[in-house]
Parts: sequence; structure tokens; C-alpha cells
Amino acid sequence: MKVLAIDTSNLVMGISVLDEGKVLGEYITNLKKNHSIRVMPAIEEVLKETGVKPAELDRIVVAKGPGSYTGVRIGVTIAKTLAWTLKKELVGISSLEVLAQSGKYFDGYTVPLFDARRTQLFTGLYGRNDSGEFQNLWEDGIILLKDWLDKLQELDKKILFVGNDLPLHQETIQNVLGDQAVFGQVSDHNPRPSELGRIGMTSEPVDIHSFTPSYLQLAEAEVNWLKSQGK
Repeated sequence: MKVLAIDTSNLVMGISVLDEGKVLGEYITNLKKNHSIRVMPAIEEVLKETGVKPAELDRIVVAKGPGSYTGVRIGVTIAKTLAWTLKKELVGISSLEVLAQSGKYFDGYTVPLFDARRTQLFTGLYGRNDSGEFQNLWEDGIILLKDWLDKLQELDKKILFVGNDLPLHQETIQNVLGDQAVFGQVSDHNPRPSELGRIGMTSEPVDIHSFTPSYLQLAEAEVNWLKSQGK
């Protein structure tokens, strides 16, 4: 199975092409640049360098959010368009699940996080289930940092925190959790598009037309509009 993976859901932009058990190519940047004008050239370049024609792909895998509203929309729109025009399967994977793969061999729990402003986080809890599989243990969501740390204090293992927004909250996390908290190294914080593709290989395809991003909250403009309508 040949897979094209696309992640533009946050500042990191990642493109990868996989063929069964092999990563053929991977492109990652962590730059404050416009994804909308960079992602298609990046896709074209990775496909060209790996020698994979678009028609040879079996499925398109996209990071469906949460994250930047604009970034999530760009990736999902491109993935849906490619899947529809090429008549390929489409798979959407949580952006937090992709980031959490940095801790899949960590002996404890892994908490991926994206800053959601106003002391809130997009986050979830990942770790080994009873069968030894690395998976989501507490559903992804948006939560106040204080409330999240109160929940995490109940856990009986060390917790690995990963994400490029970690420096915004690391001091608070350290103060509350102490030695229970472990912080990822610099290379752990970028979600890998090859991990996105790997997860997507064994996930169920979705209906292309009804597939929507996972924002986990309304955009601020939508919130303000609803308030103005008295809703």
C-alpha cells in the first residue's frame, strides 16, 4: 500500500510517502510561513523524489486537527481534493495522536499538547493498554491547564510531555507535577508525517464528502457571532 501523508494542522508542515513497511520520503519544516502556498509544491517534490506517481497512491492520510484553524482547513481541503480527484481512500488522524508517537516507547504515559490560548490546551493522554498497544487512553479535548494537571496528578506513572508549545506551560507543569513530569527533547516536539502515514495505513477510510476537521472548539469569530445572535 502506498500512502501520502499530509500534516499542516500546526506550525509544523509535514509531507511523507510510505510504501508498506518503508518510508520512501519525508519533508518537515517548523517555520512561520504560509502553508497554503508551500504544501502543494512540497507534495509534488516528495512524490517526484520518491518516484511515486499520484495515480499509484492507494490512500491519502491527513492530520485532521486540532490545531490552527487555517492550518487544519488547508490540509483537510487538499487531502479531500486529492482523494476525490484521484479516486483514492481518505483517512483522517488526530493531530495529537501523531505528536504522541514521540512517546510510544516511553515507560509511562505520554501527553501531547498544543496551546489553545487563555491557559487552555488541546491535549489527550496516550499509553499502553492491557494488550500492550500504544493508544489514546483519555479522549482528546480542550481543557484548562489547571484542570488538566489536577487530573494527571491521579496517575501512578511518569508522564512525558511533548509539543512545540510546551515552553509556554512547562514551568507550571513542573511546579504541579514535580518529578512525575518528564519533558521531551528538542527532536520530540515535531509531529512526524511518517508516523501519520503509518497510523493511517491501518485505520478505517472515511467518506470523502462528509469528512470534516476536528477543531474541538469554535473559532473566536464564530463565538462572537453566536453571542451577537443571543445564542
